[in-house]
Order: sequence, then C-alpha cells, then structure tokens
Amino acid sequence: MKRIGVLCSGGDSPGMNACVRAVVRTGLGLGLEVFGVERGYTGLVNGVVRPLVSHDVSGIINHGGTIVRTARCPEFREAEGRARAAEHCRRLGIEGLVVCGGDGSFAGGRQFWHEHGIGIAGTPGTIDNDLAGTDFTIGFDTAVNTAVEACDKIRDTADSHDRVFVVEVMGRASGSIALQVAVAAGAEVVLLPERPQVGPEQVAALMAQARALGKTSMLVIVAEGAGTGQGVAHAIELATSGLSVRASVLGYIQRGGSPTSNDRVLATMTGAGAVHALVDLGPACCHHIGVVTGAVTRTPLDDVVGRPKPLPADLLELVDVSSGLRLPSLA
Repeated sequence: MKRIGVLCSGGDSPGMNACVRAVVRTGLGLGLEVFGVERGYTGLVNGVVRPLVSHDVSGIINHGGTIVRTARCPEFREAEGRARAAEHCRRLGIEGLVVCGGDGSFAGGRQFWHEHGIGIAGTPGTIDNDLAGTDFTIGFDTAVNTAVEACDKIRDTADSHDRVFVVEVMGRASGSIALQVAVAAGAEVVLLPERPQVGPEQVAALMAQARALGKTSMLVIVAEGAGTGQGVAHAIELATSGLSVRASVLGYIQRGGSPTSNDRVLATMTGAGAVHALVDLGPACCHHIGVVTGAVTRTPLDDVVGRPKPLPADLLELVDVSSGLRLPSLA
C-alpha cells in the first residue's frame, strides 16, 4: 500500500484533528502518501481530495473541529455515489481509507469495502461513546467535561433560587454522556433512552421526595434521546406544586472546544493504529480501531456496525444511590 486517504464523517467531535494529525504523521513515517478527503464521503464522491504533508497538520492537535471538514453524504448511500467515489480512489491510487466517524460512517465504509475492495480502517470519532470495540470514543471525554462545567454553573443558580433545573445533553440513542455527567455533577436523577421506564412521572415523584427530605434545589439530566429538557421541566411543574423548574439545553457546545488530554491521546493512538492496520492487512482491512483497557485493538466492522454498546451498570447504580433518593416502583 502506497497511498491512503483520511476523512471525517458525520458529526464533528473534539479530537478529530488529533486523529488526522496522527494518520498523516504515521503514514509519512511509513513511506506512504496521505491524502485528505474534504467534507467526508462528499469529498470522495466529488473527488475533492488533496495531499497532506507534515506541515499541514502542525499545531492542530489542540484545536476542535477538523481541518478536512466533515459532512453527511446522502449520495454515498446510493450505489452510484459509491461507484463514483471508487473511481476517484482508483484515479488517485488510493488503496485504503481511514474513516473517523460513528456507526453510520462505519456502515458506509463497510459497504464501500464490500463493493469496491478498498481497505477501510475506522477510528471512533463521535461524542456519543456508543461504538462497540472501544472503551471510549474520540470527543466523549471533552463533551462530558464541557457539560459538567456547565452543570456546575447551573447548580449555583439552582441553589440561589431554590429551583429544579433540567439540563438536556446530547446523545441521540445513547445515554452515555448523560449518565457520566449525572454522576460527575451529582444530579438527583437522569433520564436515559436505555431506561425508558423512568420518565417525567417518576422524575416528578423523585423531586417531591427530595423536597420532603429538605432539598431546595435539584438537578435533572436528560439525554436528548429520552426527551426534551423543556418537556420534562413542564411535566415536573404540572405534577408537583410549589416547585420552580427551569430547562437548559446545552446543545452544540458539547461538540466544540479544545479536546482534553484523554481525547488527544485516544485520537492519536487510534489514528496511528488505523494506518498500521491498513499497511498490515492491505485491501482486506475492514476494521474498527479502538482502545480497550489501554491497548489498541482491531475489530471487524461486521462486529461493530449496528451493535449498540450497553451502559455500564455500575455507573447507573451510582447515580441512583449517590442522589440519596429512591426511584418509585416501576411495576
């Protein structure tokens, strides 16, 4: 393998630049030519590709976002679009791709590999931490720290006004961010898509219970896949009397900002590991490159795509126990 490409696909996550940097530096160190594909699979379909040298990735490890941009590409979901992308790869002599993204990006890469035989090495670029084959995903740690910092500030206002604050965090089908934030911020309760039996009614009962125990301010964390912050806040107000409830949606601030050291290291390890996987396996590479218990691992994309990662049961228990409250019966 002499030429490889690197692209970022789907939602951006802090640490993608560190991954691109690692791919370029590792590839050049192994004697490869490295090409950056602009705006994910869209750039591959339209042939918007440029060579990357060491200087191009200098000074980017601490920056959020991605220098090669990212996008979602409806055209790549169609066979015709993937065929056009393969033509551009063949024209440029690109034999393998490093794809930094989430489950949808990996699904597209796997299909591309099956149809056109171009090696695919996926790195886990998503804040949602919902990919099998890795303990954490690139950007998750930064997103959690951003949300926790915001919750700490919101808690100050909640204490000052004797209010309940409902904070909505990102994570469509995954409650991983919400759960981690709830534990770190000392929230009274968390709503998760993985636990649909705990909804606004149960939260309202917990808030009433907390008030009876003397709590005057409370914090509720809601994963966006479990409901909206405004909707949960409204339900709590309707089901309780005397509680002042406000909602705060953190939104896209969780995707931006300088990545934490953990995300920079994870991105560097997986980016370098992806290049080595392409060199070792060649066109036969169709793997997710993750880090499990500190070691870089290779997992076939067939064992990753569409397979949700369960939430850690110990953390779920911690958030319930540490609040000092008891969930009402869910029977």
